[in-house]
Amino acid sequence: MCGDDKRKACNASWDMTTSKVSIPAALSVDANKYDPRDPRVTESVCYTGLAETYLVEKFSRDEAFWSRYNVTPGWTYFGAHDGMFRQIPATYREKCGSYDPHRRPWFVAASSGPKDIVLVLDVSGSMGGYGRFGLMKEAAITVIETLSVADKVAVVIFGTNARVLNGQELLVRATKENKDTLIAAVKKLRLGENTNFHRAFLEAFSLLERTFQVESTTGCHVAVLFMTDGTITTGPGSNEVIQLVEEKREEFLTDFGRTMTIFSFSLGNRADEAVTKTIACSTGGIWIPVGDNDSNLYGNDIISAMSSYYKLFALGMGDGGNDDFVAWVEPHEFFHRKRMGTTVSAPVYDRSVTPHLFLGVVAIDAYMEALERILGEDAMSSNMLQRFVDLSTARCPKIELAACQLDALRFSGSGDRTTCGSCTDGSKAFGDIVPKRCSSNTPSQIWANTDVKGKKYFERACCHSDLDEGPKPSEVCKVLDTGAIVGISCATVFVAFCTILVIRRRMKSHVSDQTHVN
Repeated sequence: MCGDDKRKACNASWDMTTSKVSIPAALSVDANKYDPRDPRVTESVCYTGLAETYLVEKFSRDEAFWSRYNVTPGWTYFGAHDGMFRQIPATYREKCGSYDPHRRPWFVAASSGPKDIVLVLDVSGSMGGYGRFGLMKEAAITVIETLSVADKVAVVIFGTNARVLNGQELLVRATKENKDTLIAAVKKLRLGENTNFHRAFLEAFSLLERTFQVESTTGCHVAVLFMTDGTITTGPGSNEVIQLVEEKREEFLTDFGRTMTIFSFSLGNRADEAVTKTIACSTGGIWIPVGDNDSNLYGNDIISAMSSYYKLFALGMGDGGNDDFVAWVEPHEFFHRKRMGTTVSAPVYDRSVTPHLFLGVVAIDAYMEALERILGEDAMSSNMLQRFVDLSTARCPKIELAACQLDALRFSGSGDRTTCGSCTDGSKAFGDIVPKRCSSNTPSQIWANTDVKGKKYFERACCHSDLDEGPKPSEVCKVLDTGAIVGISCATVFVAFCTILVIRRRMKSHVSDQTHVN
C-alpha cells in the first residue's frame, strides 16, 4: 500500500518477488532500532535467505495451481526457534516488531502437538504487588490464544481455596469460542487472600481425572502450568504437596496410561522455589523463576516465560518417528486480506546431528473459499471444523528426551539454578539443544538497504502519484536487487546445519504445491 488514502493506494502492500523478514520487538536492540541484539538471530536471517529463490519459484507454481479455483495462494512462511520470521509474499507493516511467531497457534501446534493443558493460577493477595497480577493474566491469555483445535484446556484459580474457572467439569476443546470464553473470564479475575498449593493441585488433578475417565482428552501430552508468587500460607505443607503430585502422576500413568508434566513459574524474589522446583523436576518438567529484575533468559517477562512450555515438547519431538507430523489450525480471518482461511504447519529439525535440533516451524495458508470449492462444503460448517479437528489429532507425536537434554533445556533458560542434577558432570555434559553460533563476523545492521534510503514509502514501493487516479505503479520503477519491500544485506552466508536442505525437504513433504485435503 502506498499513499495516505488506502482507497486509492496501488497494490504495493505485498510483493510476490521476494520474502520479508521480521523479528519481535523484544529481540531488538532498542525500540527505534530493530537490528537483533542476539547474533544468532542475525544468523537465522542469513541462512534462511538461501530459501529465497525456492520460495519465489514455489509461490509462482502455487499461483498456477490455485488459479483453477479462482483464488490466489496463501502465504508461505517460516518461524525460527529464536523468533525470526520469514514470509512470502513480502508485506508492508506500519509498525515494526509487532509480530511474534512463538505466540501464534500454527507455531505452537506444530512444535508441541495435541495436548491437554491445565493452567493453575495464583490469585492470592500477594499477587497484587509489582503488577504481577496483571502480567500473569496477560501470560495466561497468551497461552490460551496459542492453543489450537487439537488441544483441550481448562483454568484452575487458587488462593485459600481453588476452583475451575467457568465451572467446567471437564477440559474443553480449544476452539475460538471456548478460548474467547476463558479469556473473558481470566480478564475478570480478582485477588483473594491466602496461598494453598495443596488445594490448587487437588482441584487440577480432580479435573484431569474426570476428563480421563470419560475419555474426553486429546490422548496425547498432559501439561500443568503452575504459577505463583508466594509460599504456602494455608493448608497442607510442602511435603504433602510434593507427595500428592508424585502419587497422582503415578496414578495417571498406571490407570490411564497418561504422562503428566508440570511446568512451574515462581514470580518475584520472594516466591517459593523449593516446592515449585521439586514438582517440576519430579514430573520431567521445567521450573522457571521470573524475578522482578532477573538477568536470565526471560528476565521479568512473565508472558514469554509462561508461553515457553512448548519448547520441551518441541525438543522431544525431534526423535521418535515424527517425521511426517503436521498440524492444522481452526479457520480464522487472515490479517492482511481479511478473508477466512486455515494454516497447516510442520516442525523443522536438523536431523544430521544428534540430538536433532529444533530449528522452527514452516507453514502455508489456504483460503477457505478454495477448500469449499474442492470439498463442496460450507467453510464454517460443523463438518468442516470436525475435519480440522480430525486432521490435527490424527496422531500423537512421541516425546523422547534424554535426561541430560532436558537439563540442558532448563540450563539454557535460567542457568544452573534451575537444573535438576540429571547430568553427573553438570553443564559440561549437556548436549547441544539449539544451533550453535557459527561466527563472530555477523553484520551489525541487517536491514541496511541504501537503494531506498531517504525515500518515502510510496517511492520505495515503486508508486507515483497521479492527480486524477491517485497513486499507481510506476512504469519506470527501478528493480531493486534486494526487493521492493525489504532487502537483507549479509556480509557472510551461514549454512552451519544445511538448514536450507531441511526446510526444502519439509516444505516439499508437508506443504506441497498440490495441496490435498482428504
